[in-house]
Amino acid sequence: MQNDHFGAQLSDLSEDLIRFDSVISAFATSLGLALHQLEIDHISVRCNQNTTAERWKQGFSAIGNCFSEKTINGRPICLFRLATPITLAGQSISVVELPWPGTTLYRHEGWEHIEIVLRGDVETLNQRAMDLLSDTGLLLPKVAIKCSSPQGEGERLPNPTLAVTNGVITIKFHPWSIEEIVASER
Repeated sequence: MQNDHFGAQLSDLSEDLIRFDSVISAFATSLGLALHQLEIDHISVRCNQNTTAERWKQGFSAIGNCFSEKTINGRPICLFRLATPITLAGQSISVVELPWPGTTLYRHEGWEHIEIVLRGDVETLNQRAMDLLSDTGLLLPKVAIKCSSPQGEGERLPNPTLAVTNGVITIKFHPWSIEEIVASER
C-alpha cells in the first residue's frame, strides 16, 4: 500500500487500509465484480464522532487539498484530492470522501466504501450495475441493495446511486465521477 505518506492524524486510517483492501476485494469477488476492470472513482470513510472527523480533516488537508465542502443529507461532507494517491484493489485513487457523523452508528470507524463510475444513461444506471453483479453474490447473507439519488446544493447533474452492502462495507455505483458532480455546481 502506498500509505506511508499518511501523518499521525491518519495513522488509524493508514493501518485500516490494509484490512479494507482485503475485505473490499473479497466482497467484490463474491459479487462477481472484477474491480480492476472498473473505474473506482473515490474511497470513503465513516466515523461516529465529530472529533474524529475533525482530526481526519486536518490529516487529509496535510496530504491533499479539500476541493469541496458542503452539507448533503443534513451533514457536512468534505472531498479531498490527495497529492499521492492511495493504492486500492490495484488502482490509484486520488479522491477521498469524508462525511461527518450522522444518525447511524458504525461498528467500524475507518474505510467503509468505494464508488465506481458506470458511464452511460442515468436512467439505466441501476440495471447496468445489477447486470454486473452475480445472482449468487446477491443471495449471500446480509447483502442488501439500496437505490438513492443524493444531491448537494447547486448540483446540476442527476446522480442516481446503486449501493450494495454487506452491512459493514459498501460498493456504490454512479454515472458520474465526484469531480464531475462538483464541477456541475459552477
